[in-house]
Amino acid sequence: MSAAIIIPARHASTRLPGKPLLSETGKALIQHTYEQAMKSKRASQVIVATDDARIKAIVEGFGGVVVMTRGDHDTGSARVAEAAGALDADIIVNLQGDEPEIDPAHIDRVIALAAKHDAFAATLVCAFPPEARAGHGSPDDPSAVKAILGNRLEDNAFEVRYFTRHICPYPRLPDGAISHPEQYYLHLGIYAFAKENLLTFAQTPPGVIECAEKLEQLRILEAGDRIVAGRVSTAAPGIDTRSDYDAFVKRQAARR
Repeated sequence: MSAAIIIPARHASTRLPGKPLLSETGKALIQHTYEQAMKSKRASQVIVATDDARIKAIVEGFGGVVVMTRGDHDTGSARVAEAAGALDADIIVNLQGDEPEIDPAHIDRVIALAAKHDAFAATLVCAFPPEARAGHGSPDDPSAVKAILGNRLEDNAFEVRYFTRHICPYPRLPDGAISHPEQYYLHLGIYAFAKENLLTFAQTPPGVIECAEKLEQLRILEAGDRIVAGRVSTAAPGIDTRSDYDAFVKRQAARR
């Protein structure tokens, strides 16, 4: 089965405007993500989908492939679906543009899951590290989306019951403390869809739960469809805030 990776990118990020173009490492952030995606062994195409001419120019400048999309998309998956419409690919990977350190093996894993399992979409999760007891990047951080796993499948994969920004299961202790963060699963922001499923998703209106949590993947579960999640051992840090980006710049400098 053929697979294509589409990276949605917009300039108007709420928490970090202009994020795809940040270039204090010597490369734009979107280029770092693109280059990691190109290392995938299972995908034959990597494309950036954007509505911004500045991002288009940067991608074309480093030799990448870019597709211009409408500017009125509410979600990254809707932008990816528009770009995917004209592609000749069986599986479409939605890879966020703020994942400059994504492990290419993780991309291949999610493609393999989508190809193997009878599910609407595939994604990845990993356990929170034991030291993540509070604050940014911990289970009580609303920006760290938690996955509630159900039936165990082959290849260390699971059916997903729910996604939430809240702590679930809730630690019913006197102080509400999280004593074992590794018992919670962090959702990694990568998806693989059969192309027809992605196009169906984009045409399905958001549901009540999706709108409450502001998590587009809940649309799939609300519609009664299945999501399969592969469990991986680590998650590369995404770039959501300025401090995230500054830490990334330091890591890049240390690698030189």
